[in-house]
Amino acid sequence: MAKEKRRDKARVVLRTGEIQRKNGTYMYSWTDRNKKRRTVYAKTLAELRVKEEDIAKDMSEGIKAEARYTTLNQMYELWKDLKRGVKDNTFENYKYMYETFVRHQIGDKRLAMMKKSDIKRFYNYLYDERGLKSSTIDSIHTVLHQVLDMAVDDNFIRNNPSSNVLKELKQSTMMKSEKKRGLTKPEQDLLLNYLKETSSVQNWYTVFAVMVGTGLRVGELTGLRWCDIDLEEGVIDINHTLVYYNHRSSDGKRGCYFNVNTPKTLAGNRQVPMLDFVKEAFVMEKERQELLDIHCKASVDGYTDFIFVNRFGQPQHQGTLNKAIRRIIRDCNDEQFSLSDTPEVLLPHFSCHSLRHTFTTRMCEAGVNVKVIQDTLGHKDISTTLNIYADVTKELKKKEFVGLDSYF
Repeated sequence: MAKEKRRDKARVVLRTGEIQRKNGTYMYSWTDRNKKRRTVYAKTLAELRVKEEDIAKDMSEGIKAEARYTTLNQMYELWKDLKRGVKDNTFENYKYMYETFVRHQIGDKRLAMMKKSDIKRFYNYLYDERGLKSSTIDSIHTVLHQVLDMAVDDNFIRNNPSSNVLKELKQSTMMKSEKKRGLTKPEQDLLLNYLKETSSVQNWYTVFAVMVGTGLRVGELTGLRWCDIDLEEGVIDINHTLVYYNHRSSDGKRGCYFNVNTPKTLAGNRQVPMLDFVKEAFVMEKERQELLDIHCKASVDGYTDFIFVNRFGQPQHQGTLNKAIRRIIRDCNDEQFSLSDTPEVLLPHFSCHSLRHTFTTRMCEAGVNVKVIQDTLGHKDISTTLNIYADVTKELKKKEFVGLDSYF
């Protein structure tokens, strides 16, 4: 006698693994490739069978069953344990971005449920409601994309839902990237003259003059030791970088402190010629420290005798320098307004990295060969140099045509 087929309360025949529960909802059970029993639920039989089709498709394409239960945060923890090949400070920045912006916003979402629209909505929230800059969202996207890439590689999901999302948003009217620019020549002159002639900020002249005249990254500059510069030959040897970050999760260490790393790229190992005012700045710094009896008291990973130190003999770092820049901008512009109601030049808002762009801009304006610019800046990819070069030459062309127009 044939076994009677199971039916639900509506007398619809149920398939293998399907059950109608006492409360009227439905359940489907199956065994995954690891011989583990899995279960999904639905309010109606139609909804359940849609889920069954998805499960069958996942199994045929090798998608792991546990993906249905794995959250973005759980995948991030796996990525964090396995991630290799990046510098400590870069990895710390990745973790900071995820923990601060992703974990509590979308981290509890299951991987299998994540859609492109979820990522787009998340980036819009960061830009519109949190007011984050495009560059910060870029950094968040970098780590989020890597985590989801690992989920694809490990067969948790078919496609990376974050792919091309940021690019599409930038191409729309939202999230316009702020164009980085260096100081103009009049702005540069105003800054350096103000620092050199104003007693309250003269101690900052040397460090910012060297940044303007070398284009060093801030970690390369703050990590400079007296043995890295040759005043007679007029050469700066760049062979390491000083980084300052939060060690909240590395080997049980806590707090922010310095480490020495290799330069950002292999091309970062280089020698930079000194301009005359840069050499003068180094000499001034040496004389100032001797006069005030300031000596480097720090040792970081075996490196010591740093050039740019504070009055306590500790190395300078980016946060302190950028804070000083904000005060200098304010006081310098106040002085300009005290001299005239309509100053010809004012300092714009800028950061340490803007001074690297300033140096690059001056080289482009002077017609320095692009390969020389690339080597001097330590750019690994010449396209980075060419992008800056193209921007500067575009502005130069506009200025030249203004003069040409009046000539005609």
